[in-house]
Amino acid sequence: MAKYCTHCGKEIDEQADVCIGCGVKVKEEPRNGSAKSKIAAGLLGIFLGVFGVHNFYLGYTGKAVGQLLITILSCGILSFVSAIWGLIEGILILAGNIDTDAYGNKLTE
Repeated sequence: MAKYCTHCGKEIDEQADVCIGCGVKVKEEPRNGSAKSKIAAGLLGIFLGVFGVHNFYLGYTGKAVGQLLITILSCGILSFVSAIWGLIEGILILAGNIDTDAYGNKLTE
C-alpha cells in the first residue's frame, strides 16, 4: 500500500520517517473514513482550479495554497497559470491518472 507525504503529497517509502521530496517528518495519519468522489474532484479542478479548491478537497493543502496565492498575490494577473494548472489536474482526475487523495485513499466513482 502506497504512503503519501501529508505536506507535499509525494509518494514515499512506507518505512520512511522523513519525506525525501520536502524534508517534512512523516506522521502516521489516520485514514479518512469518507471516500472522496473522483467526479467532484475533477469538476472542482476544472471550474474552481484557479483557487486550488480541488486540492483542498483531496487534502493536498500545500498545492492548494500555492494555487490560491498565485491567483491572489498577482491580483489575478497570473490567474491563468492556476487556471490551466487546475484544468489539467481536473482532466487527469477524471481520466483516472490521479486516483488517490493525500492520505492514499482511492477516489470513488
